[in-house]
Amino acid sequence: MNELVQEFFAQFSWRDLIDLLIVAFLFYKIVMIIRGTRAVQLLKGLLVLVVAMVVSDWLGFRAINWLLTQLITVGVIAIPIVFQPELRRALEKLGRGQFFTDTFSITSSKEKHGEVITEIVKTCSVLKKRGLGGLIVIERKTGLRDFVETGIMIDGKISAEFLINIFMPRSPLHDGAVVIKDDVVRAAGCYLPLTEKEGLSKDLGTRHRAAIGITEHSDAISIVVSEENGKISISVNGKIIRDIKEQDLEKKLKELWEPGESSFVNLWHWKFGNG
Repeated sequence: MNELVQEFFAQFSWRDLIDLLIVAFLFYKIVMIIRGTRAVQLLKGLLVLVVAMVVSDWLGFRAINWLLTQLITVGVIAIPIVFQPELRRALEKLGRGQFFTDTFSITSSKEKHGEVITEIVKTCSVLKKRGLGGLIVIERKTGLRDFVETGIMIDGKISAEFLINIFMPRSPLHDGAVVIKDDVVRAAGCYLPLTEKEGLSKDLGTRHRAAIGITEHSDAISIVVSEENGKISISVNGKIIRDIKEQDLEKKLKELWEPGESSFVNLWHWKFGNG
């Protein structure tokens, strides 16, 4: 064993060290580009398929192994299509000279979590009383970076007064959605995908359809205050609960929304900063 180690280091040159450092840095930059996007969840799914293929081969399950092999082959071909937004973002950053300048950040906001829920509920209550409409989206594990970039970046501290001002009729951002992550308002005036689900009530407007649509594309939680009737609704996993009371909304948010953590070593969650 000692001879193998000595032979390895004897053949290991400073060029090999630089080569490994460059590869590690490029891998790190790729992770930083896809952080906070839906691509993270897709990569997790691909990783599960690869592990399942290896295990099925080891156990001798030839039919399952063949099926998984075909799925992975198709998946590799589909990668450029699936990751088109991330590839475009990487090329744009490379062209602007920003590929090597992004910084790494770690956030955690467990202490503020309860306060944030209180501020959100207070916001909905005030909007309801004043007859104002609003759409708030809470990011969970699935990153919403693709949708955040359609709005105006804010990265501001959450408060009911701040959110209410955003949804005031004369505000330039009141028509879009506000996206929240942990204790930060990431962006406002964001455009969300509308649900194409059939059989929905005809009195559901654009805000409600956008609220359902974003929960079909991710694990986000969306909260809508109707401008027409003042009713508060909450949507999760493509389903919407209408006319929910303030106290029930607070309880529901505490059940559904767990405070996020970011960790450099937790590769499974791939949470590097705010994304």
